[in-house]
Amino acid sequence: MKPLLNEKNMSRKKISIIGSTGSIGRSTLDVVRGFADRFEVMALGAGVNVALLAEQIVEFSPRVVSVFDADSAKTLEKLLDGKSAKRPEILFGAEGYCRVAAFPESDMLVSAMVGSAGLLPTLAAIEAGKDIALANKETLVAAGELVTAAVAAAKVKLLPVDSEHSAIFQALQGNHHEALDRILLTASGGPFIKASRQELETVTPEAALRHPNWSMGPKITIDSATLMNKGLEVIEAHWLFGTPVEQISVHIHPESVVHSMVEFIDGSVIAQLGIPDMRIPIAYAMSYPERLKTSIPRLDLFRIRELHFYPPDMEKFPCLGLAFDACRKGATMPAVLNAANETAVHAFLGKRIGFYDIPCVIREVMDRHAPSAKPDLRAILGADAWARREASKIIDAGQTKK
Repeated sequence: MKPLLNEKNMSRKKISIIGSTGSIGRSTLDVVRGFADRFEVMALGAGVNVALLAEQIVEFSPRVVSVFDADSAKTLEKLLDGKSAKRPEILFGAEGYCRVAAFPESDMLVSAMVGSAGLLPTLAAIEAGKDIALANKETLVAAGELVTAAVAAAKVKLLPVDSEHSAIFQALQGNHHEALDRILLTASGGPFIKASRQELETVTPEAALRHPNWSMGPKITIDSATLMNKGLEVIEAHWLFGTPVEQISVHIHPESVVHSMVEFIDGSVIAQLGIPDMRIPIAYAMSYPERLKTSIPRLDLFRIRELHFYPPDMEKFPCLGLAFDACRKGATMPAVLNAANETAVHAFLGKRIGFYDIPCVIREVMDRHAPSAKPDLRAILGADAWARREASKIIDAGQTKK
């Protein structure tokens, strides 16, 4: 049964979603679908999948939507002809995404865009006083200090949606931060955790996109295969929980049942477990501090019987080490790491470079970069743009160094 409305939640929480046609966005709308008495969709932002966005508009009746560009907006208008009684205002581009994120009537933004494109809309929502359910880890990777300062200034909530960070957040409830000793991030290891380095030399995009446990978009799936996704999560955890990178470690856990753990100064370790289903952390972020009674299948440890944990192989998966290095150097280096990675992953998916060229491109761009001290937003965006240009030059020239 769904929880009944009480005096504390008499009205439905109004939400905006950027990235509504991606895997997190679709899962978010599935949560809304199951708890229509608790949530109302006010605004949606998507990319170029306007056919799916049109279906979402018909079902959820948002007041405003935004798409990638003017052509996508025109296509969406045609798709909605005769379909929706309540046609929303249709926007496009970066400005449109910011308006969706900061929609005045919304209470919360679910930030689920892929990549650093989610940074400016998320900041716009924070400045507009919206709580943030954050699935876009690149926002904190690129501009963690700015974003956390903006959250503090606006006095809004920044609630993690990534399963690992939600696990840490849940494990920390009721404990003093001063008692935290270590964060233990778990990683499935992706599809190649048992592959040799020689086998990885010839990995194709098709093979890399076959994740054993999670159903995700192509970019994050490739990041999982290289372990860059875990590296980005290390940086995200550093900012979300105010924890030095030296107190964050990664544990390969192929079953994806333990979503992460925290260790306290007395030696106690608290873990959060569950089946690999993103609707669980999404629902928790949306309903926090309450929990929703979902119909998601329950974890059956008697069936699983065994859980395994291994240290990551930094030589076989150098992207993880590069992320740790970027976090230690700080300033604009994480933004450069992220931008170079996005460019390299795009090239790999387009079969322009190989699997092991991805960390080579990132390392070369990082080696060329001199981090700015205490960067403002302009400096971060400048570093992001510079890193993309440098990565593209390296790829175009075939200058990856292995």
